[in-house]
Parts: sequence; C-alpha cells; structure tokens
Amino acid sequence: MEFADVVRRRRMVRNYDPDRPVPAEVVERILRHATHAPSAGFAQGWAFLVLETPAERELFWSATSPAGAAPSRWLAGMRSAPLLVVPLSHKAAYLDRYAEADKGWTDRDEARWPVPYWHVDTGMAALLMLLTAVDEGLGACFFGIPPQRLGAFREAFGVPEAYTPIGAVSVGYRAPDHRSASLRRGRRSLGEVVHRGRWAGAPETGGVSAGAPVLATDG
Repeated sequence: MEFADVVRRRRMVRNYDPDRPVPAEVVERILRHATHAPSAGFAQGWAFLVLETPAERELFWSATSPAGAAPSRWLAGMRSAPLLVVPLSHKAAYLDRYAEADKGWTDRDEARWPVPYWHVDTGMAALLMLLTAVDEGLGACFFGIPPQRLGAFREAFGVPEAYTPIGAVSVGYRAPDHRSASLRRGRRSLGEVVHRGRWAGAPETGGVSAGAPVLATDG
C-alpha cells in the first residue's frame, strides 16, 4: 500500500473479527517496525507486552476494567481483538544513556528534559504499530489504561515499576464498527493549526537569546 494511503486510511477501529487471528509473521512485522521509531540518544527505552492467547487477553481486560461494571459497546467490541500490545516506556534507559561520556549528564537530572522523551518515543513506536496494521490490511486502536487500574495491570503481568504503560494497542481484522461521535467535530484545517515563520498574531520581539543545547532524537 502507498504510504499516503496508509496515512489516510488509518483510523481507530473498535470492533474485530474474533475468529481471525493475526498471523504470526504479521505480529512480528508490527513489533519489528515499532523498534524503528526514533529515540533520544538512540536510547530505545521501550518494551512491548504482547498478549495473544484468550487467557492472556482475558486477564488484561479483567485487570484493566472497572470491577462489576457492565460492558459498554466500546468494551464489547474491543474485547474481540485477537491481539493486544502494551507499549511501555523506560525512563531509566534515557537517564542512563545521557549520563554516558558522549552526553555527560551524570547528575541524571530530569529537569534537563523539556518533555519526557521516554513517553514520546514510545508513543511514536505505537504509531508505527498502527500504521503497520493498516498496511497489512488490519484495523487497530490505541487506547488508555485507567490510572486506577495500573496497579492491577502490573500485578497481573509482573510488570516492573521501572516500566510505564503509555496505553495499549488492539489489533485484528476489522468487523462492522461504529464511528466515534467525536468525528463529527471534523478535521481541523491546515490554516487553523499551521503557523509559518512565527505564531499568527504574536507581537514582534527582538532577537532570540541563546539557550540550552537542543536534545536530538536519533535512529
């Protein structure tokens, strides 16, 4: 599939054919492509928990769903996904990497980071999973794990405290699905989101003062 078509066709799919598992070679490509995401200092501070068997998936939904709550249409559709991947970020990998000799931040001070790149980079890995799924003729959805259920999730799968789940990705062959009501908001135009040269309407200022070195994303 042409890349432009992959981007245009990507959408969050919330219902899957439960009788069509994702082929093993496709799962491998989804995971391998995720490892090609960029990362600061090529730290690659991510991990992926892959859940394929019915027992593994049931444990995930039991651990992350509110106890006693009736399943919503969203949850009923999502539970039909034959593949779940949980991308986890590893902050220590970045602090360790930037304490090495070529970076030199031996104080490991998180204040040096303008944003938590460990989460950003893992999010980019998740996006590559979504795009690969489309390219393979599959549907996928990125969704969050409720914060009050993170402890139960960690306990269920033995996830170390050093790793933070940034969400989860469901993957499978698309079944009849409902479109999110949020899509009625429409996609914002380039004119609304793009600011060329400087922010539209901002007052003119003098020069730009020198600041801290820019963090580079590698890989």
